[in-house]
Amino acid sequence: MRSLLVWGLLAGLLGGVLAFGFASVIGEPPVEAAIAIEEQGSHDHGSDPGSAETSAEAEPVSRDVQRTVGLAIATCAFGTALGGLVAMAFAFAYGRLRSLTPRATVLAVTAVGFVAVVLVPYVTYPPNPPAVGHAGTIGDRTAAYFGIMVISVVLAAVAVYFARAGWLAAVGAGLAYVAAVSVAGRLLPAFHEVPDGFPAQTLWDFRVASLGTQVVLWVTIGVAFAALLQRATNRATAVGAAAG
Repeated sequence: MRSLLVWGLLAGLLGGVLAFGFASVIGEPPVEAAIAIEEQGSHDHGSDPGSAETSAEAEPVSRDVQRTVGLAIATCAFGTALGGLVAMAFAFAYGRLRSLTPRATVLAVTAVGFVAVVLVPYVTYPPNPPAVGHAGTIGDRTAAYFGIMVISVVLAAVAVYFARAGWLAAVGAGLAYVAAVSVAGRLLPAFHEVPDGFPAQTLWDFRVASLGTQVVLWVTIGVAFAALLQRATNRATAVGAAAG
């Protein structure tokens, strides 16, 4: 288990590095555009011309640090932690998912985790850039987001349990999962807070970049962890063969 955890942490760190690169190149431009719109809106509403400078000076962390060192630390730390969780999930799932090989089990765990933890909450509550959303609803929006995430993870675990019976059961479990999370998303509160006139291209670019960063992170973790696991398996097989 210790080796699995180390491999997972290494895969997660690599995923965090690549996710940082993707977020820096693809994600930062729409964020900067949204911040510019937000600042322009504050000026249009008659704010003090010196307020932007005062606000910038009052920031505990500057924007330059946020988009470089801060972003790198966040993605690498989150990726490393996520890699460890994927390793533990693999240790639990291996041998319980019918006759899947170790590498196939890793990819299956990663795929299910991505759908349950990222894709379903993303579709239900798409991320919004700066200048979108009301401060008064941030608590409700956060609670709703984590609510659909918990529901999705629990339903995914139930679906995987029933899917072990065979391919037909897997198809049925998958369809039931989609139906259940769709109903849950409908029952949870909806938030429509994109202001009129906000550039649709900026909103689209931000949301695509947000999802793309998660895709890079999860795919890298799955592929890297599977490769490390396969390499260790091949080495153990070779040692066993040499020992007779």
